[in-house]
Amino acid sequence: MREPSPGLPYSRAAAHAEARRIVVGILLTMLLAALDQVMIATALPTIAASLGDIDNISWVVTANLLCATAVTPLYGKLSDIHGRRAVMLIAIGIYAAGSLFCALSSSMLALILGRALQGLGGGGLMPLVQTIIGDVASPLERPRYQAYTSATFVISTVAGPLAGGFIAEHFSWNWIFWLNLPLCALAFFFTNRVLQRLPRHERAHRLDVLGAVLMVGAAIPLMLALTWGGRRYPWLSPELTGLFLGSAVLWVLFAVRVMTALEPFIPLSVLRDGAVRVGTVGGCFAVGTVIAITVILPLYAQVVLGMSVTESAISIVALQGAATTTSIIGGRLLVSFAHYKRVPLAGLILSIAALIPLAIAPAAFSPLVTFALIAGVGFGLGPMFSFTVVVVQNAVALHQLGIATGTMNFFRALGATFIVSIYSALILAGGPLIRGASTSGALANSNAVEGFRLVFAATILCLAVALASIIVFKERPLRGASSFGRAD
Repeated sequence: MREPSPGLPYSRAAAHAEARRIVVGILLTMLLAALDQVMIATALPTIAASLGDIDNISWVVTANLLCATAVTPLYGKLSDIHGRRAVMLIAIGIYAAGSLFCALSSSMLALILGRALQGLGGGGLMPLVQTIIGDVASPLERPRYQAYTSATFVISTVAGPLAGGFIAEHFSWNWIFWLNLPLCALAFFFTNRVLQRLPRHERAHRLDVLGAVLMVGAAIPLMLALTWGGRRYPWLSPELTGLFLGSAVLWVLFAVRVMTALEPFIPLSVLRDGAVRVGTVGGCFAVGTVIAITVILPLYAQVVLGMSVTESAISIVALQGAATTTSIIGGRLLVSFAHYKRVPLAGLILSIAALIPLAIAPAAFSPLVTFALIAGVGFGLGPMFSFTVVVVQNAVALHQLGIATGTMNFFRALGATFIVSIYSALILAGGPLIRGASTSGALANSNAVEGFRLVFAATILCLAVALASIIVFKERPLRGASSFGRAD
């Protein structure tokens, strides 16, 4: 048994006060992570038109997600080895450097490279925040701090898309990235201060850098094939066949590495736990879908509903605002019911029901009805955010929080990366782009509408997979003791 760290409070009230101070102190870091995709999503069509490169528009998102996916498990292990504070400060610094690179970009290639660098830092922000909250609050106590974290998501959900759309429409899109820099500086300052009193549970780990390299190497040719298929090359062309075969070989090598490494990139020992598997599948197919569809919705609003760049931000507000609301409610309901999996099950059924009309007739409804349906999707998906984190962190020991949370976020980011690529392929393949035309003009045809129909149908399929995984999940009682003032 380990003695409590010197200086930590022992009373329950003092423990709560100290945990609250830490959670509030990392809210700016959480805001950075929450804003990362929502501001860019609204501005994507404008960015593509400004840089004259619509073909590679999806890579502004997928390059970021892919790099974030590769480093997420590494950040989890690094934080278990060296402590959350040092690793969090490194992540914020890399994210700031990527934001500066993006702000200075004058070509699509430079912007994609900057977004990749941003992803190398951003891949650690949200997983580390979730891990830190797990350090100071047990699964049963987490709703106590939900108001603080939820307020951050409300700000990012409402302000992020509207600000991104307004900046892209009335100023230069580069200012989206310039605004990140003062936020990064403040996040660095507050994080450095509050995390000095964080409980520590370090354990020695090995980093599987080769596994991360193999994963990225396998993913890139697959996403290139999805991006180029049917547009730059025929689907059965030698070029695409080579990309698919190369990707398949690298995925096999990645699987071999995972099964043979002493401490693999994705720890099989953690994935053997049924609760962790459910959390990762739910994160991949439900939470990952939220990220992916957030990127697509502004384009849908501009192309199909005929809205302006700023107005299209309402689609993200409808989805993310509803999801944030029910993530707060769902988090509290999880600890109120013995059979807590009923909460995300009911939510997923609601989301699927709201998606069915959009999959049948994506252009048949008024903007008001469409946004109501999108909000219904968000209302249903909100509880999945709390559920996936709680069930994973409830299943592992404290010294495995970083690894388990990183693994869950890896599959969430991996799912979002591939789903974005698939969505983009469906939409861009729907209609030939007209060189020199605006994004909306280039895509505004019946074939593009058919592409969005397929996107909503694919979303239903993803949510059905998440639903099936939760149905077979065997619930466990949630732990209720705080980290503060107790031994491991």
